[in-house]
Amino acid sequence: MTDAPHSQAGASAPDNLVELGRIVSAYGLRGWVKIQPHSVRSEALLTAKRWWLVPSSRTSGPVLQEARPWKVKLSRTQGSTIVGALEGIADRNDAEALKGMLVMVARSDFPETDEGEYYWVDLMGCRVWGLDDAGAQAVMGVVADVSDNGAHAVLSVRRQQEQDGLWVDLLDDKERPLTSLVPFVDVHLQEVDLPGRRIVTNWPLDF
Repeated sequence: MTDAPHSQAGASAPDNLVELGRIVSAYGLRGWVKIQPHSVRSEALLTAKRWWLVPSSRTSGPVLQEARPWKVKLSRTQGSTIVGALEGIADRNDAEALKGMLVMVARSDFPETDEGEYYWVDLMGCRVWGLDDAGAQAVMGVVADVSDNGAHAVLSVRRQQEQDGLWVDLLDDKERPLTSLVPFVDVHLQEVDLPGRRIVTNWPLDF
């Protein structure tokens, strides 16, 4: 019987971890793990030298205080998944013990993007501007989620309006937050200012 697998000791989790996937199974007999990425853009998983594995609670989500770093020896794509070999994981039993772990990478370890390309995580929380009925720019809300419809990325914008100097969510008749879906494509984008947390579009507010 082998010893239980162990991570790199003494490393504290950075405050910019980004969840990129989940370990779904062992891969092969030599301790590789198989990851199901959350996005088709998985460059950070393939280039990072260290993955942070985090247990997840059904009630509270990722348990970040239990995040542990693992040195990545090798990684590659395998169909729609990513497989990787981690230092200290010697066989299939060790790899199976990691099943269900969330895989995170520090945002600072992401590779640089080309001009006009953006990581979805960087778009989250940006304030989005659209066009009102008069064709003037007006605040639509903030990016709550980003998805892919197969052709391009789509921003899910939580609608907001200003009240007494504060931005508040707009609600429907059942008191649920209103959202708008905005195609994240060049024809509708006028400005993406990540440092300013601002995305300007020509998308109608009430489309």
